[in-house]
Amino acid sequence: MRYFFAILCFMFHYWAGAQTFDDYFTDKTLRIDYIFSGNVNTQMIAVDELSVFDGWYGKRNNLPEVPVEGNGQIIVRAHKDGSVIYRNSFSTLFQEWLSYDEAKEKNRSFENVFLVPMPKDTVDVTVNLMDNRRNVMSTMTHTVVPNDILIRRLAQSGTTPYEILQQPSDPEKCIRIAFVAEGYKESEMPVFVRDAQIAVEALFAHEPFKSYREKFGIVAVKSPSVDSGTSEPGQGLWLNTALHSNFDTFYSDRYLTTLHLKDLHNWLAGIPYEHIIVLVNTDKYGGGGILNSYNLAMAHHPKFRPVVVHEFGHSFAGLADEYAYEEESIPMYPLDVEPWEKNITTNVDFKGKWENLIGKVPGVGKFEGAGYSLKGVYRACRDCRMRTNENPEFCPACRQAIAELIKFYTE
Repeated sequence: MRYFFAILCFMFHYWAGAQTFDDYFTDKTLRIDYIFSGNVNTQMIAVDELSVFDGWYGKRNNLPEVPVEGNGQIIVRAHKDGSVIYRNSFSTLFQEWLSYDEAKEKNRSFENVFLVPMPKDTVDVTVNLMDNRRNVMSTMTHTVVPNDILIRRLAQSGTTPYEILQQPSDPEKCIRIAFVAEGYKESEMPVFVRDAQIAVEALFAHEPFKSYREKFGIVAVKSPSVDSGTSEPGQGLWLNTALHSNFDTFYSDRYLTTLHLKDLHNWLAGIPYEHIIVLVNTDKYGGGGILNSYNLAMAHHPKFRPVVVHEFGHSFAGLADEYAYEEESIPMYPLDVEPWEKNITTNVDFKGKWENLIGKVPGVGKFEGAGYSLKGVYRACRDCRMRTNENPEFCPACRQAIAELIKFYTE
């Protein structure tokens, strides 16, 4: 009897391990819009709207796993048995805002949009937001019924015009990137496409992207703006652009972002995409990158190439900034907690980072000063694309982390 029971257990685990994307999902994308709001003491998560469009362009393997922890996670569970059938990690501007003094004095709300494969059956979706000690600070679970008549159908009347810049060698095992135009008028779209091509070549001039280039599918999405350029609140300049982007995010002059994530994803509905690079038609220095949300960079500054690659290190690979401010350290990383980012450490739990490279790869060690702090946070090399615009490449630790991520998505 015990032998029979053991066989049943073995077969159950074998069948569970053999489950595939098609067991749970259809070839469609479920877009879930949320509002994250609150202040440093209290955070709230609310469902805004659910939408669906044809085609799923995210991962089809390793569905319940994430390659990096992120500052938050979205988890999809089968309603009938509670098993995790999809998971992804992310970071948000809302969580970053919570680190500023303004969050001690007022409430704010932020749009967030997440994409998951469309389930065949009822699921429970959980969103967890973590603090900088890697503890869950806010969580919310809601149920999604696939045949709910209030799930909006998108892209039924056509998609935004786009050009294919690069086809992947295997459409089923690839990483999809969409370049999105911001601040380009209709007449300026040839300029945008040329800017996107420049960014593509800049990205794939870097290892390990260069070696894995055939695993990426890339499109340029021609989202037109009424005005040319982007808003500069510090100059009193507010423009009417496709994504309503602006400098001076959180009162930082060079921090260029968009808070209008619903508009961003509306332009992309029905287009093959997972990762987003927004090119902004400006020659002023600035940008930003948020894990599994977007990378946004100025297109006409002389440092465009290194900046767009640096920001993709954030938005795609979840790499941390390796620089530190001489004037004032920003305590984003508590020194008694190990950061989840693969390219910095506080030495609390260094295992699984770049210890395998020390003593084997020249120039790799532990160099103090990273993650905006001069003391207590360490990087792998003296310089790196994640530290300065002048360094021409990612350091070995970052290259290793990026390569592992690409393999996670495509193998």
